[in-house]
Amino acid sequence: MYLLAVEKSFEAAHYLRGYKGKCENLHGHRFKVVVRLKAEELNGIGIAYDFTDLKKDMADILARYDHGCLNDVEPFDKINPSSENIARTIYDQLKPLYSGSVGIESIEVWESPESCAVYKPG
Repeated sequence: MYLLAVEKSFEAAHYLRGYKGKCENLHGHRFKVVVRLKAEELNGIGIAYDFTDLKKDMADILARYDHGCLNDVEPFDKINPSSENIARTIYDQLKPLYSGSVGIESIEVWESPESCAVYKPG
């Protein structure tokens, strides 16, 4: 199996509803998102998936969140914009773009250099 990874980041504010601590207050992060794709085979020119296409797909999604308050953007107006929920939401948005020989292995959302959440489907 082949694994490919692309990393992109965005800046955003958020707060966690119902959290008893500092994160209940509005604060910001430079979120780093790592998308890992998996493929069993390579195509005719020897690649599993074009990094350029994956970068564009990620940029299109992350642009919705960049330099805003996540709590004001669907679905985070209804669910907490935790790193776990952000990872799952990004997965749900990317999933329809990948079928056939390539799939999503995992989505990582880093909210600091020391802390991340990983969503792995299945």
